[in-house]
Amino acid sequence: MLVKVFIYPTNSFILADLVTRSGHEPLVIMNQVREKVTSLSVDSPPLNITPEDPNLGLKYAAIEVPAGVRGRMSLMGPMVEEAEAGIIVEDTPADFGCSGCNRTNELVKYLARINVDREKILEIRYPSNEEQMHDFVYTILEFLETLPTDETKKGGDKK
Repeated sequence: MLVKVFIYPTNSFILADLVTRSGHEPLVIMNQVREKVTSLSVDSPPLNITPEDPNLGLKYAAIEVPAGVRGRMSLMGPMVEEAEAGIIVEDTPADFGCSGCNRTNELVKYLARINVDREKILEIRYPSNEEQMHDFVYTILEFLETLPTDETKKGGDKK
């Protein structure tokens, strides 16, 4: 994989597929959840948390914030910190990839905007018709093509 791309909504299979097909690594909530439920350190299903998880959530949200926000941030916060680029889709319908909590969503987008180089974040509106849908996909693919490859990351030249 070439570049680690944070996507929002964090559980969008459509965005994850576009990023993967472009040869990059999508940072998605599904991978974070898979890690949690298959980890040997999780010994209390259906809770699927470790003793460290609540503290990790506090890194991103204050104690006064609802527990659900802190729980979601304990999964999403590390993804944002790992990201080298990002795609944020605004005004998405729930079936495109709902993260379940508007406060968490706003916090995740804010963290992405301050932690990832703004030139490497594509912010785009969800399409409302077929013509916009084509433009939506092409714009995302064009953005992904602008991201560095392994050679350009190392300072090499593609001549």
